[in-house]
Amino acid sequence: TRRSFLQTTAAAGAAPAAAPKRPNIVFVFPDQMRGSAMGFLGEEPVLTPRLDAFAQESLVLTEAASNYPVCSPYRAMLMTGRWPHANKVVSNCTQLSYAHGVELPTASRCWSDVLSDTGYSLGYLGKWHLEGPRQPYVESYNNDGPVKWNEWTPPERRHGFRHWIAYNTYDRHMAPWYWTTEMTRDDRLKVDQWGPEFEADQAIRFIANEGGELRDPDKPFALVVSMNPPHTPYTQRPERYRKPYDAMPDDKLFSRPDIPPAGTENGDYYRKNIRDYYAMITGVDEQFGRILDALDEHNLKQDTIVVFTSDHGDCIGIHEEQHKNNHFEESMRVPFLVRWPGKIPASQDKLLLSTVDIYPTLLDLAGLGDQIPPEVDGRSRAKLFLGQADGRPTGQLYLRIPYEAPQLGRRGVRTERYTLMVDKLESGQSKVELYDRRDDPYQLEDLAEKRPALVAELLAQYVQPYLDASGDPWRKAHT
Repeated sequence: TRRSFLQTTAAAGAAPAAAPKRPNIVFVFPDQMRGSAMGFLGEEPVLTPRLDAFAQESLVLTEAASNYPVCSPYRAMLMTGRWPHANKVVSNCTQLSYAHGVELPTASRCWSDVLSDTGYSLGYLGKWHLEGPRQPYVESYNNDGPVKWNEWTPPERRHGFRHWIAYNTYDRHMAPWYWTTEMTRDDRLKVDQWGPEFEADQAIRFIANEGGELRDPDKPFALVVSMNPPHTPYTQRPERYRKPYDAMPDDKLFSRPDIPPAGTENGDYYRKNIRDYYAMITGVDEQFGRILDALDEHNLKQDTIVVFTSDHGDCIGIHEEQHKNNHFEESMRVPFLVRWPGKIPASQDKLLLSTVDIYPTLLDLAGLGDQIPPEVDGRSRAKLFLGQADGRPTGQLYLRIPYEAPQLGRRGVRTERYTLMVDKLESGQSKVELYDRRDDPYQLEDLAEKRPALVAELLAQYVQPYLDASGDPWRKAHT
C-alpha cells in the first residue's frame, strides 16, 4: 500500500516526516431524534436552521439507521463497533438487566480508548447509559421505583475520556445533574439549566480550553456531547422553543398518513406531544449551532470532523407505538451528518450506514485505520465519506433482544427497499412483518403473508450470515 511504501522509504533513510496532524472530532448526538425531523429534508414541519446550514457543508446520510433503536444497545454498538451479543449490552442498562450481565465491560476496547492511546485529549458530556446500577443504589428519583436507572461511572470505566461531566440516565431536562471528572459516587453537580444548553456551555469551555486545563493544547481532541432531549418528557424545555409551533396550523402538523386518527389513544398522544417534540429539536438545533460557532471562533473548523446523529428515533403514537425499539422508520432511521471541510465533499447520500460502522469509520478518517481492533464487527465507510470508490452495504440489521431470553425477540433487516422484522415468541411461533418502503413509504401494508419467498430470501441473505458469525442464540431456532 502507499502507506507501507512511505513507511519503508522513511526507514530506508529518507528524512522522517513529522507525524500527520490528526483531526479533532466533535460527536454530537441527541437522544430520540428521528431521521426525518430536520427542516432541510422537507419531510416534517420542524425548524432546524442551524442543521439546515450545516447540511450544506456536510455529507448527509439520509438512510442511516440505528440497528437496535433503543438507548444502551445503540451506545454500546457505537462505542465498541460490535453487535450486542459481543459487547454484552443486549438491552437497556438497569439493575434488572445488570443481573444478567448487561453492562459495557471495562475491558472493551472502545474507539475512545484507541484515541486516548494514540495521543488524543478526550471529553464526554451528557448521558452515558452504559452502567448497571449497583446496590446500594444512588439516590436519584429514577432509582426510587422497581426499575433502577442511574449510576456513577468510575474513572476506570470511562474508556479514555479524561474530562467527564456525565450521568447514566436522568430524565429531568430542566434540572439535570451530573458527575464531574473528580467527583465521587456520593457527589452531585445539580444544574438549574436546560440540559442541552448546559452541555453546549461545557462543550464551548472544552473547545476554548478554558483555563488551559480541560485538555492538552498540544494534542488533537475528541469531544462527545450526548444530549438527552428530544427524549421524553416532551414538555421539559424552555418555552421559547415552543412558540413557533403554537402558531403552526394543525393540518401542517398532522398531515402524515401514518398518524392514527384523532379520538384514538395514539392519535391523541401524537397530537398532544408533537409540538413539544419539535420544540425540543429546535432547541437542540440552537445549542448545536453554538458548538459550531465555538469551533469557528477558535479557528478549528478546518481541522475538526463534526458528526451530528442520534441513537434512535421516536414514533410518538405512529404505528400504535408510543416510543422507539421497533422496526418502523420513525424509530430506526436517524440523522447522520458529517463535516470535514476540504476533505469530505458536501452532498446527500443514501448510504445504508449501520451503528457498528461508526467506530471504524471515525478511526479510519483520523488516520488510525490500522488501529481498528480485529474483533470490530462494523466496516469503515471512510472511503465513501471521502468521495472515493468502495463497496456499499445493501442492508442494515434490525435487532431487539430480551435480556432474560436472548434466543427470542426480533431480528430483521432494512434494505434500500424493504424492511423485514421476525419476532420469535415464547410460544414457539414467529410474528413476521414485511414492508416495501419504495411503494409504501409509511409502512402501512404488511406484505409478509403475500411474499413468503422474499421473507426467506432476506433472512438468508442478511440475517443468517449475522447469526452464523455473531453467536446470537436466535439462530438455533429461527423459522
